Amino acid sequence: MLTDPRIRHRQRWAALAVAALLQALPATGAEPSAEPSAAPGIELGASVQSLLDHARAHNPELAGMRLEAEAAIERVQPAGALPDPMARVELMDINNLTRTVLPTRLPSRVGELRYTLLQSLPAWGKRELRRSVAEADVQQAGARAEAAWAELAARIKTGYAQVYQAAGSERLTLEVVDLVQRLAQLAQSRYASGLALQQDALRAQLELTALRAELIELDSSKRQLRAKLNTWLARDTAAPLAEPQALRPVPDLNTLDAPALVQRARAHNPLLRAEEAALRAAQRKSELTLRNRNPDLQVGVSPTQMGSRITSWSVMLEMNIPLQQGTRRAEEREAQAMVAAARTRQQAAANGLLGELGEQLAAMDAARRSEALITTQLLPQSELNLRSALAAYESGKLDFGAVLDALRQTTKARQDRLKVQTEAQMRLAEIERIVGEEL
Repeated sequence: MLTDPRIRHRQRWAALAVAALLQALPATGAEPSAEPSAAPGIELGASVQSLLDHARAHNPELAGMRLEAEAAIERVQPAGALPDPMARVELMDINNLTRTVLPTRLPSRVGELRYTLLQSLPAWGKRELRRSVAEADVQQAGARAEAAWAELAARIKTGYAQVYQAAGSERLTLEVVDLVQRLAQLAQSRYASGLALQQDALRAQLELTALRAELIELDSSKRQLRAKLNTWLARDTAAPLAEPQALRPVPDLNTLDAPALVQRARAHNPLLRAEEAALRAAQRKSELTLRNRNPDLQVGVSPTQMGSRITSWSVMLEMNIPLQQGTRRAEEREAQAMVAAARTRQQAAANGLLGELGEQLAAMDAARRSEALITTQLLPQSELNLRSALAAYESGKLDFGAVLDALRQTTKARQDRLKVQTEAQMRLAEIERIVGEEL
């Protein structure tokens, strides 16, 4: 159909270039290629583990919750300790010897000098219950610190996957730009030879402009995501991060694994453990209010001094009389209501987390099936369609718009695969947050 050898040469060169570029892209059934190596000296961000290690060591919110947990530990011993004893000195008949209106403060010249040492003794079992409440508070503070870490780790894992997606999309777009530039050269050659309309070359340039605009958006998205990561890492938002190298392997999970994961979540989820500790603390406080029906004791010893010698000793025993029964019954009802509230919060937290676990498992299963469909069917079909469109365009049997449509379909298939892979990573991060441990 074409008679000019130079035109046939340009078309063959463009076809070979396109075929080489398609072979250079990730294989249909393979994972996306790794990101370029990180710049020398910049390793933070190359893997999700490097981000997690840095955040665990430097995140101020997490450090604050750890310190609060340490402070709660120090409250256990005082909670079960006896109160400090009280000492009292009484100067009695301070004008006894002088018989004047001017009092004296000299111990040897007053009528009597009484020393008193008092010690409060809580009723039986109260100290143990107070210590139990403090220990439950320690467990609650520790569990909440672990919950804060699980939440932060999930955000970092999600952010890393999103940066990986943005970087992969940017790389893919750059490859498509290179391909469209070659197609634009082919369209220009055909137009110069009178074999195509000028519109083909113009459409190629429009496509290049749209791709460059997409690159700007992707670059902005990467910078925003890295700013978030740096915030969670307690670093300057503009601090450099290495390019993400690879995604974590995703375990083969589906909705059939839900019962086993539910059991792991009940045992290890820090929020559920915090609510259990809060329930134990409320129960111990309720028991303590019941023990307040029993009176507390106060014992003391009191030597009396006259002149320079001790003349007598006294022993005393005091107790409070629990007459205000209405007040105590109100406190008991309040404590029982707090136990019921803590139990309700625990059940609500469990229901919410376990329901969310089912949602995340279903979403992960959908992402895995979508990735399999794209890898095994959609991507091979779109690549075959692109090659066919290129061959037809070279022979003049297809217009340039159809080639661009085929290229867009192939690009979208690759971007969709990257998107569902990122979606699976995000769902995995949420499942690990709910379960309370790495999978």
